[in-house]
Amino acid sequence: MTSPKTATQPNPAADFASSIRISRQRRNCIFLALALAMLVGALGATSVATALPTIVADLGNRKHQSGVVTAYLLGATGVTALVGNLGDLFGRRAVFQHALVTFTIGSVLCGLSETMIMLTISRAVEGVGAGGMSVTASVLVGEVVPLRYRGTYQGILGAMFGFGTVTGPLVGGFLTDHFGWQWVFWSNVPLAVVVMVVAATAIPKLAERPKPVFDYLGILLIALGTTGLILATSWGGTTYAWSSAPIIGLFVGSATLLGVFVWVESHATEPILPLRLFHSRTVAVCCALSFVVGFAMLGALAFLPTFMRYVGGANATGSGLRTLPMVIGILIASTGSGVLVGRTGRYKVFPVVGTAAMALGFVLLSTVDASTSVLLQSSYLIVLGTGIGLSMQMLVLIVQNNSSFEDLGVATSAVTFFRAVGSVFGAATFGALFANFLIRREGPALAASGAPHKAMSSANVLHRLPHDVAAPIVRAYTESLTQVFLCAAAVAAGGFVVALLLREVPLKDIHGVAGDLGDGFGMPTVQTPEKLLEIAIGHVLRHAPGVRLRTLATQPDSELDVAGLWGVLRIYQYGRLFGTARLTHIAKYLHVPREVIESTFDRLVQSGYATRDGDQLCLTESGLRQIEALAALIVGWIADHLTQSPGFEEQPDHHEMDAALEGLAYRILAQRDWFEDLPELGTVAASN
Repeated sequence: MTSPKTATQPNPAADFASSIRISRQRRNCIFLALALAMLVGALGATSVATALPTIVADLGNRKHQSGVVTAYLLGATGVTALVGNLGDLFGRRAVFQHALVTFTIGSVLCGLSETMIMLTISRAVEGVGAGGMSVTASVLVGEVVPLRYRGTYQGILGAMFGFGTVTGPLVGGFLTDHFGWQWVFWSNVPLAVVVMVVAATAIPKLAERPKPVFDYLGILLIALGTTGLILATSWGGTTYAWSSAPIIGLFVGSATLLGVFVWVESHATEPILPLRLFHSRTVAVCCALSFVVGFAMLGALAFLPTFMRYVGGANATGSGLRTLPMVIGILIASTGSGVLVGRTGRYKVFPVVGTAAMALGFVLLSTVDASTSVLLQSSYLIVLGTGIGLSMQMLVLIVQNNSSFEDLGVATSAVTFFRAVGSVFGAATFGALFANFLIRREGPALAASGAPHKAMSSANVLHRLPHDVAAPIVRAYTESLTQVFLCAAAVAAGGFVVALLLREVPLKDIHGVAGDLGDGFGMPTVQTPEKLLEIAIGHVLRHAPGVRLRTLATQPDSELDVAGLWGVLRIYQYGRLFGTARLTHIAKYLHVPREVIESTFDRLVQSGYATRDGDQLCLTESGLRQIEALAALIVGWIADHLTQSPGFEEQPDHHEMDAALEGLAYRILAQRDWFEDLPELGTVAASN
């Protein structure tokens, strides 16, 4: 769920080889591959929804319908916590490549499946690969993108994840109708191959990291405990009776494992889910709400297409199109609420209104039958989507605003984890309830209609029957899904009660903007507190007049003019990134003749801030003191910016944040393109 702390921390001033200079073209090529991997992984979670009725008609065994969705989600969720550690041990590029291979193998096996059991197992393999891809892609952005642009790139990556999640049903429906359900999975293969080629050729081998302390036992216990609960809810009343020994055993075993997990986490050195988080009512409430949002969104996305096909008579593509009003509601409400929070600083109203709208949306959907117009159905779906969108975007922002710096990463990951678990339980619970309700009506419906048994499992067969013959079966599906929607409404209503318990705390300025779309959709990530701080400050620095060369040059601690500061920073940057600074390399990067900038560096040599040996440049003690002074100025500027936030000084760990800012300041000095502050150089460097 979150990246563990390492035993040792690097010295920020002396770490001259921790980053790699990557050209803009290469960086964008890498990012395109990462974004494509994120999109494919997100599509895999929901694109199968519109294909499920066709798959069930082809493979049979409707009882395992929800397992096709939950296996993927469970695989992706379970591997999230482990992937960050594997990346530390074996390198991000290697883990990313192995995740791609796993995802590709799983996709091929899904398309080759001849039984629902084989498809479910293959989906779990595919989910493991997708989870690994998504997490590693998010981390790699932090490794290859300079700090100033990192927030923008992470936002685009999150938008791709959200876009893939909500458009999956439409894509799956199109592929099912025009090429067959197998191509919902096989279409992943060529895209994955493209990403593999880029990963092998463009992504650099990154610096090794210290071996992390990791909570392996905690991961194993929570994975087994949640899997047991999901199996119990999926099999209960369908494969086994609720009172049967296997179901009771799964519930008892899962409760025991989760109880042991709580004990282990209270004694672990670096727990995967620190129990101290839940001492904060705000974090506990946000985790509960995140579970409800995941439950509602994935449950609805997974089974609304079934409703559209059996009750509405739509084909696979049509069922995907009919879910678009919900998608539109989600996107508008999530982005709109983010903008409003940024302007007003108030957030409690959004999850409160959102959960109420979710409950209302499910109640309205429970009234839909075969005679309900598409326009009215669409309006109900917009209400549901708006409720989900208003709730989902705020939760990460709220926990970050209320967490200590030490717990910033793990609290963010906890909300994401509970949303992912809610998605798994939503798909499993919707599937189990639907199967239970439909089984009770199956016999009477077939007897009343006189239709062949195949009509119960194939929407195409059902809607080729005369209206009077098909009506009892359509009514059975309508009544069953109506009960499912009412149960979902009860869960959303419970979320409304929980949302009322939220306390509204003034937003800290550094978290004054809602997270990107990926946060709301629960994009897998393993960000440390330091990385989250970097992303937040990256947003601030984009339009920060206080961190520009002309401003820094006017400060009392600065001994140099703008040109001199620029020269010192260039030598420092190249020394840190490449181990040595050469005049020809700097000129080549800026696309200018060496003679254009040579006089600036000669002045630094003459005034004692640098030395020159032919083409090679080095900073003297005086030059390094200027770097230290600049770092102190940046730390001071950011600290002043933070202390303007309400309640910052009352934070018990703001001294820990100051320590993190020191290392961040040196990375800003090394990664920022300071030529953008100099018009005469900015024009010639803009094309780089």
